[in-house]
Amino acid sequence: MSTRRQDRLLSVLLREDAWMTGPRLADLLGVTPRSVRAYVTALNARVPDGDAVVSGAAGYRAGPSARAALAARAGTGSTPRARLHGLVRALLDDEAGIDVFDTAERLHVSEATLEADLVRIRSLLEGTRLTLERDRDVVRLRGAERDQRRLLSRLAHDEMDAADFPVDPFRFALAGGAIPPEAVSPFKDALVAALGGLGYYVNELAIADVLLHIAIAADRVASGRELEGADRPGDDSAPGADPVAEAIGRLAREQLGVELGAGDLAHLARLVLTRIVTPGGADPADLARAGLDAEVEAAVRAEVVQASSDYQVDLVDDAFILRLALHVQNLLRRAQEESRARNPLTRSLKAAYPMIFEVAVSVVSGLQERLGLRADDDEIAYVAMHIGGRLERSRRAESLLTATIVCPGYYELHEVLRSRVDHSLGQGIEVVRVITAMDPRESEIDSDLVLSTVPLPAAAERVVLIQPFLTEADVERVQQAAARLRRARRLARLREELSRYLSENAYVHPLPDIGEEAIIRLLGGRLVEAGLIGEDYIENTIQRERLSSTAFSDALAVPHALQMTAQRTAIAVGVAAGSVAWGSGRVQVVALAAFSEQDRDAFQTVFEQLVEVFGEGESVQRIVRRGAAFAGFLDELVAVIDG
Repeated sequence: MSTRRQDRLLSVLLREDAWMTGPRLADLLGVTPRSVRAYVTALNARVPDGDAVVSGAAGYRAGPSARAALAARAGTGSTPRARLHGLVRALLDDEAGIDVFDTAERLHVSEATLEADLVRIRSLLEGTRLTLERDRDVVRLRGAERDQRRLLSRLAHDEMDAADFPVDPFRFALAGGAIPPEAVSPFKDALVAALGGLGYYVNELAIADVLLHIAIAADRVASGRELEGADRPGDDSAPGADPVAEAIGRLAREQLGVELGAGDLAHLARLVLTRIVTPGGADPADLARAGLDAEVEAAVRAEVVQASSDYQVDLVDDAFILRLALHVQNLLRRAQEESRARNPLTRSLKAAYPMIFEVAVSVVSGLQERLGLRADDDEIAYVAMHIGGRLERSRRAESLLTATIVCPGYYELHEVLRSRVDHSLGQGIEVVRVITAMDPRESEIDSDLVLSTVPLPAAAERVVLIQPFLTEADVERVQQAAARLRRARRLARLREELSRYLSENAYVHPLPDIGEEAIIRLLGGRLVEAGLIGEDYIENTIQRERLSSTAFSDALAVPHALQMTAQRTAIAVGVAAGSVAWGSGRVQVVALAAFSEQDRDAFQTVFEQLVEVFGEGESVQRIVRRGAAFAGFLDELVAVIDG
């Protein structure tokens, strides 16, 4: 029985924090409902109270001991992965090598099993400049210290990526070493304070990764494995490196009890400067101190201008471009060192802000061609965060609703009320008129909302009754009404667009589980037959998919090309009988979207709102259940959109 799938089932229930049906869980895991029941039984057997998963008429949900059930398997060393990683750790720790027979006995496995593990380790070392050497029964790991540390860091990250429960990378990387894992947290606090004192902003999202490198370096140095200058390919110098190196060296002595040499300090200072800090301002002096390259700035500026035009968004701003260029320059340096900056918000950013993530993919794609940039989803997510910060102001302006206040005149009561509304709701609602009459005419009210202290027969669907002295409950009701109105408008636009873009000829059910590229070719072929796109659009869509998975939720993937070259906008839809593999997960619906230049404005509406609709579990199941035929799919989709 797959303990990996058991862990994933429990992680899904913890993330959703709601009842989920057996069929829905089965679809997400790519198994049968019977397997789901077996997994639940096994999970409950992990904990004494047997309540890791609670079942009922509505399905399953995470129980009181869910997290304990996940933790029960963490760190046991019982899995092949754990044994393999433990074997690599032993090779990294002992320069003299390990004896095959002794190690097999210590791990309580056969010699044949250990030999198979060594074959997998050789595969793991491909492309790392590290090799295994064997002299009869003794196996040694050979390669530069820098590469050995990189391997240790990679293994720690693999443990985190593979686990469906929180894993402490420091306990893995420092296991049995000279540096206690609990020393890392005080070191981090002191480092953040020191970097702030040097005038840097610290990226807290990426600091854990750099701390892992520093901890590994300190532990290796404490074991006599210092990084020599000769181990450093290229120039490790960078503007501001000396003060940062000095701070790291001082804190390593004070907090970790380790004296780092010049090679380690230069390398670690570079990691800090290219991963977790930016200058404290955006003026030219700050950027000169950061050593911003003119070629990088020019490339970023060109791609930002292009993305602003392609997606009709306001990105062209000097301060924004300079900061993004500095980030891209650091990204290039990380790529040269074959390292990466991990982003714990990647998944949530992708699901909650698909349009912003898409603009980031477009910018990164252009920078690939201009600068040879290589970036994964985590790096794209950091670019998306820059873009999202820039767009937030304009997005707030677009979502601003107008309101009319109706408050019968009595002294200055209406003025007090307006002031309170502006103060409490001004970020999302703009008051355009105050009416003090008891019975205003409907023709006087042309705003999105009406905030009234008296019942009104006119414009009833827009009216929110409030008290003359605005209460917290009033503020909450107005915010809820505004949210409903914004959502209704967005979904109304989506309904209108989808009725034009979907057709029965471009609908596939059941969608076969044949892999992303084959599915793209299958759905794209329907649009090619209709004369809406050429074969080049399919190839461009596949290239876009290779940049970053278009699975924006657990249920939906929206493959598409970055170029809007369709004859007219159309969407080919495939609905799986269960689910299909996509990226690192599984989805139930694939909507291949082909946009034309003329429908550029529709891109954001369709893209974001389609992801929103299919991000709601109950809605997905309603739509999928009726998806055997196009008419049923479309009827249920429209019904969900209409609420």
